[in-house]
Amino acid sequence: MRIAVLSDIHGNLPALEAVLDALKPYDALWQLGDVVGYGPQPNEVVARLAQENATGVRGNHDAAAVGDLDTDSFNDDARSAVEWTASHISRATRDWLAALPQRSIHLPFTLVHGSPRDPTWEYIFTSSIARANLSSFETTHCLVGHTHIPIAYRERDGRMEGLQPDDGAQLELGEERVIANPGSVGQPRDGDPRASAMLFDSEAGTLEWHRVEYPIGRVQKLMTERKLPVRLVTRLAYGL
Repeated sequence: MRIAVLSDIHGNLPALEAVLDALKPYDALWQLGDVVGYGPQPNEVVARLAQENATGVRGNHDAAAVGDLDTDSFNDDARSAVEWTASHISRATRDWLAALPQRSIHLPFTLVHGSPRDPTWEYIFTSSIARANLSSFETTHCLVGHTHIPIAYRERDGRMEGLQPDDGAQLELGEERVIANPGSVGQPRDGDPRASAMLFDSEAGTLEWHRVEYPIGRVQKLMTERKLPVRLVTRLAYGL
């Protein structure tokens, strides 16, 4: 099976559509949380994922948008965007987001948003943090999002090595434990404004990263019309 793996879509429908088109054909879709927040089309994004029968987990922005998480630890822009999202999502969107679990098992992976030991908040930014999380999941591998940066950590010879994949890079999976992040569909933060996503080929046993162009200006126009924070609008063009 070919499985599309997406994270941090953040209400960015043009980026989502571009990614889904680029990853075809795929047999299933997994999402790693933060479906909404920041972006201007939360209802449309959730409807598109529901149409695809996507499965996955909730992120901190998803939880905040449905009232299950306070926003005290959000920065001002993130808080403003999630409050806008909460006031504009439909009942169907709210119900879909509220039903998402914090953790899901899709062998050989555990799926979480942040980290296995803290699915909502912890960022896996370093090899040492990745290593500290190995005891918090029982599957061979784990898929995470939250950082908006495509990366993988592989346990080898008693240590964790960090791998920074370029567009089209593949990682062969074996007995060595791996924590992998597909990067962000809707708001990349690695200096590359293209949407980032991953394909898991279960027969080949590989993960493959992809970067996809999408109409950033269209999203910025919608965000401006909805009076979302200016910094969130401008950063899309820089991938920061």
